[in-house]
Amino acid sequence: MDMIVPLSSLKPGENGIVVDIKGGHQFRSRVVSMGITPGITVHVVESYAAGPIIFYVGGTRLAMGKGMAAKVLVKKL
Repeated sequence: MDMIVPLSSLKPGENGIVVDIKGGHQFRSRVVSMGITPGITVHVVESYAAGPIIFYVGGTRLAMGKGMAAKVLVKKL
């Protein structure tokens, strides 16, 4: 069974494949402009309790707030 979870719930060292981006058009456009699109693999590097989640997408290191990351759904690998 595939486990679909928000990006914000992945722990450092875990990977996921983006399956959906929830939110309005402006939010989706912003996330896609960062290179986060359905089908792409993300690798979490750091996840702070009070702060951003830091991850790699296609060799690029990105940071995203927990609120935004909660709207990006991934299939946990």
